[in-house]
Amino acid sequence: MVSMTAQAEIPRWRAWLMASRPKTLPAAMSPVVMGIALAIGDQAFALLPAGAALISALLLQIGTNLANDYFDYVKGSDIEGRKGPQRVAQSGLIPLHELRAGIAITFSLAMLVGLYLVAVGGWPILIIGITSIVAALAYTGGPFPLGYHGLGDLFVFLYFGLAGVCGTFYVQAQALTVQVVVAAIAIGALTVAILVVNNLRDIETDRKTGKRTLAVMMGARKTRLEYVLLLAVAYATPVIFWLANWAAAWVLLPWLTLPLGWRLVLTLYKTDEGAHLNRALAGTANLDLLFSLLFAVGLVL
Repeated sequence: MVSMTAQAEIPRWRAWLMASRPKTLPAAMSPVVMGIALAIGDQAFALLPAGAALISALLLQIGTNLANDYFDYVKGSDIEGRKGPQRVAQSGLIPLHELRAGIAITFSLAMLVGLYLVAVGGWPILIIGITSIVAALAYTGGPFPLGYHGLGDLFVFLYFGLAGVCGTFYVQAQALTVQVVVAAIAIGALTVAILVVNNLRDIETDRKTGKRTLAVMMGARKTRLEYVLLLAVAYATPVIFWLANWAAAWVLLPWLTLPLGWRLVLTLYKTDEGAHLNRALAGTANLDLLFSLLFAVGLVL
């Protein structure tokens, strides 16, 4: 717990900004960017549904971050000595009742935007929207928190990969294609890689508090290998698009990010220090967004 003096030095708006974890927001933007690019490629781009999908994704990500901050503290997973960024519930920067209100407001706004998307896309979007909020709350909350039982990686892949890309494309094109699903796999893999760095950093404190992430179950060595395999899946996807003649050679533009990906892999294998892994976490989020943008540009070109 931080001192009262330290709390007073941090304005309330900054505390809420910390709680929203802006460095994780590229994970919400990447699948939407990909879905928009695929829709442009199919001449199905629709501005309002695309914009609403982006706003909804960002609100869901922020709501998930707030919920994780709240539930991790309530369940006793945020303890002294954790390597991650400062948590607002643990440090007392935001009272729990205010944090609960913030979670409710954020998800309510996401549902409000979602109503428009449901009106455009119908029952498939309704299912995605409802299950997204349930999964966000159940990630660290409820009687069977997904992230505490090794299921976090799977659900991040499903919602930040498949649902994010396919849902964004669907509200514009009212259909799905094989190419959309394959592209979604790449984005999902990169987004899971962000979680892998987070869980690798927290592996010791999570083990102490009984939070059984997949990293805790597999150990640090296999977790690092998972990260490498996820990046390999992502980089293989543009090649598949090119070899399958789904797109021109421009689709290989994401390979320009390979030096960044290689540096991130080296960082994970060289250190266990929290500060370095925090930078690797932010770097992987940036890789996710940059890869998606270049993939999108390649598809459009």
